[in-house]
Amino acid sequence: MEGAGKTTQARLFADWLGEVGISHRLGREPGGTPLGEAIRGVLLDSRGPGMSAESELLLMLAARAAFVREVVRPTLESGAVMVADRFELSTFAYQGVGRGLGVEEVERLNRFATSGLRADVTMVLDVPASLGQARQREGRKERDRIEAEGVSFLEVVRAAYRSLARDHPGAVLLDASPSVDEVHRQVREVLITRFPEHFSSRRG
Repeated sequence: MEGAGKTTQARLFADWLGEVGISHRLGREPGGTPLGEAIRGVLLDSRGPGMSAESELLLMLAARAAFVREVVRPTLESGAVMVADRFELSTFAYQGVGRGLGVEEVERLNRFATSGLRADVTMVLDVPASLGQARQREGRKERDRIEAEGVSFLEVVRAAYRSLARDHPGAVLLDASPSVDEVHRQVREVLITRFPEHFSSRRG
């Protein structure tokens, strides 16, 4: 959710991986490549031209295709851990449910964009839309085009995220309303539990 602390938690987790000596790369969506960053500017510009839900989806997937080909696959092939600030679940929630395009259709198109690549684990950071927006106001963050849709739209997206987290393998729903440090602790514990062969000796 917007204001849940995704970017902060992704950075903190990547920093922790560095501290415990695990090779990794941190990226963001949409973005992470020259093409992706250009598309990000179009997608999120609140003063830009309007666009249909279909255009929004296809732009998002074009950015993802570049991200997977240029960033994610090379990182995984090198044996490193890929940490992404957003990935496919956000598209299922925002465009599939929020924009009403249908999760099944969005999943089909997403498989084409990613060549079937899936995340090993997805952390769904959950906060009420009103709390997320309050955090953004406190941080004086200017709302982008999607964030400006309002609380009603964002609550639909939140409900979609919660449903998707229950149904998708590898997805974990975390309460992101506590402190930054507490959420970071939860994130670490999930990874330690899921992948003990990599993380069990690196608690703390």
